[in-house]
Amino acid sequence: MWFLILVVLVVAGVAAYRYRVPLLAKILGQPQSRIERRLNGPK
Repeated sequence: MWFLILVVLVVAGVAAYRYRVPLLAKILGQPQSRIERRLNGPK
C-alpha cells in the first residue's frame, strides 16, 4: 500500500512540475506569459 501511495505522489509531482505554468496561471489568476517570465528569470 505504501508503494502505491509513493508512486501516486511521484507521478503527481512530475505532472505538477511539467504543467507548472498553466497550473500556476489558473491558481493565481495571472496570464501564463507572465508566469513563464517569472520562472525563467532574466536572460
